Amino acid sequence: MNWIIIIIAGLFETGFAFCLGKAKEAEGVAAAWWYGGFLVSLAISMILLVKASQSLPIGTAYAVWTGIGAVGTVILGILFFKEPADFWRLFFITTLIASLIGLKMVSH
Repeated sequence: MNWIIIIIAGLFETGFAFCLGKAKEAEGVAAAWWYGGFLVSLAISMILLVKASQSLPIGTAYAVWTGIGAVGTVILGILFFKEPADFWRLFFITTLIASLIGLKMVSH
């Protein structure tokens, strides 16, 4: 169950980074809504990280949380913010995903 919680926490980390990107592009009330989404996503992500780290090793939980956030943010950046999707960028994102899977396999 705690692995599911840490995955959801990582997805909310991706969400708060996405909200920051959208807020940067927005103005006025729209920007305020995106910043509000950032704060909500941040709070949920942190609460879930705390919950998962109560039974998972903190080093593993934090690495998986940031890894999911990093991978998700890169994917959203490519899809929504026209960031580059060149070979090396995708290669290193793939190695990050492989590392996260490896952490799951060696964790008890």
